[in-house]
Amino acid sequence: MREFASSPPIEEQVGDPLRKTDATVAVAESCTGGLIGSLLTDVPGSSDYFDRSLTTYSYDAKLQLLAVNREVLDEDGAVSAPVARQMARGVRDSAGTTWGVSTTGIAGPEGGTEAKPVGTVFIGVSFAGEWGTQSSTTSVERYEFDGTRTEIKEQIARQALEDLLAAVEEQA
Repeated sequence: MREFASSPPIEEQVGDPLRKTDATVAVAESCTGGLIGSLLTDVPGSSDYFDRSLTTYSYDAKLQLLAVNREVLDEDGAVSAPVARQMARGVRDSAGTTWGVSTTGIAGPEGGTEAKPVGTVFIGVSFAGEWGTQSSTTSVERYEFDGTRTEIKEQIARQALEDLLAAVEEQA
């Protein structure tokens, strides 16, 4: 699964900035089904910064494991910016990590709509600032990818790690 990998692959690039800032990361994955965690753990020494990956594919999993608000799921649907935001914050806070990353989208080949076609994903990146500083942040980006289900999942996973790397470097 390296069709969309950069050189060096993003999963190798993200480790050093996390180590340098003594930061940790946890991931909440829906449409990527654990692929981000798999990519991160392909890198020797990733236990220095990688804590966990939760595959929260169903509404119930998002609600129970990440405390995603029921009303937000009802109003916006699982594939939405508000859900990605809550997923990233939820995994960050439940794991007690510096960073939380989330993915929720439509990998296809079915399930898309005109408003959210196959390949649509929302990626959340959440940072835990020091208590009392009000410096915690969460950003969400919407992307659309083309390809087969497997190709879309790889692109989403790699983009999530790209977004994490950019946020870590910006925070440093």
